[in-house]
Amino acid sequence: MTPMKSIAIKVLVNGVALWVAAFLVFGIHLADENEPLGKRLLSVLLVAIVFGLINAVIKPVAKFFSFPFIVLTLGLFTIVVNALMLQLTSWVAGGLNLAFHVDHFFWDAILGAVIVSIVSIVLGIVLPDDDR
Repeated sequence: MTPMKSIAIKVLVNGVALWVAAFLVFGIHLADENEPLGKRLLSVLLVAIVFGLINAVIKPVAKFFSFPFIVLTLGLFTIVVNALMLQLTSWVAGGLNLAFHVDHFFWDAILGAVIVSIVSIVLGIVLPDDDR
């Protein structure tokens, strides 16, 4: 698979996962519902790209520094790291005037992180990816 196709699949998976999280968690807002469908899809695509970049650049650093907590909690602290990535995406999206916002860290971001992880795992199994 070409690198561009692989990146496109990952952005698609991130977009779907964020959209599902926004649909299921009342404190996560993605793409204003009053906008036309094309503008909402563009907003979801741009937020998915931002989320992917944050996960690629900042998440490894955050996991490195939180490694003792991850070991101590038998991996459950990874959910907190994922929630921090959602919260950071919300902050960056606000700075870029993108329609994505997480209201509260505890419950909204934590629950959103769990949903994004589950949807990403399921879509990662269903969609082809030669990285594995």
